[in-house]
Amino acid sequence: MVDTAALLTAYDTQMRMPPGAVPAGVRHEHDGPLLRIVGGYVGRLRAPRDVGVSGARLDRLIARQRDYFQARGEGVEWKLRAHDLPAELPERLVAAGFVAERPSTVLIGVAAEVAGDPVLPGGVELRQVTSEEDLRRVGDHQSLVWGIDGSWVSGDLISRVAADPGQITVLVAEAGERIVCTAWSLYHPGTDFVALLGGTTLPDWRRHGLYRAMLAARAREAVARGFRLLHVDASPDSAPILRRAGFHEITTSTHYHWTPPR
Repeated sequence: MVDTAALLTAYDTQMRMPPGAVPAGVRHEHDGPLLRIVGGYVGRLRAPRDVGVSGARLDRLIARQRDYFQARGEGVEWKLRAHDLPAELPERLVAAGFVAERPSTVLIGVAAEVAGDPVLPGGVELRQVTSEEDLRRVGDHQSLVWGIDGSWVSGDLISRVAADPGQITVLVAEAGERIVCTAWSLYHPGTDFVALLGGTTLPDWRRHGLYRAMLAARAREAVARGFRLLHVDASPDSAPILRRAGFHEITTSTHYHWTPPR
């Protein structure tokens, strides 16, 4: 029997603030309990489970973040988990002009239980990529699948590789010269965790086991590097696959976005 309460405690203790090398072009700033991540595609805010203020003091803390990024002409996201405190934080964010995205399911897996040899469809090869050319292809793949401008994905991956290539692994599954699935791992030094991100498959290649193959490959490398736990903020599409692979739901997460007025 898995102790999900212990997994949640480990998550809250180790996964609230990004450790390790800061991506190239990005800087971290602190404002009270908050970490402001500045210089990326959008601003990001990370916080402990309990920010420690409420009422008018909480309103001022939120307003400072919004006003800081408004002065830069940038948007900002505040990542909030379902069990975060104070309980009034979501309504205070909305009152300050933040808009909630659809929640994701936070799932934790034991790396040794997920690791394995990736099973790929015939004609598909899996490889790790590090070159700017390949990382731009990853962004193009994300754009194609999600119908968005994925150039920021390429920029983020390139900056992370430049900052410390040992803290990120980017994988592509290719059928010939066509990328059919992408995924990457962020290794959190000093913690038990590897964050699994970016798992995206072309619609006509879904249900061929590619996402599961990416999980097995990334978990295998996590074990080889000495990491015990895998973390995913999962969409409704990927959450069922992760549960079948042995991941455990511990909470949900929601990004609250503020966008500067045009």
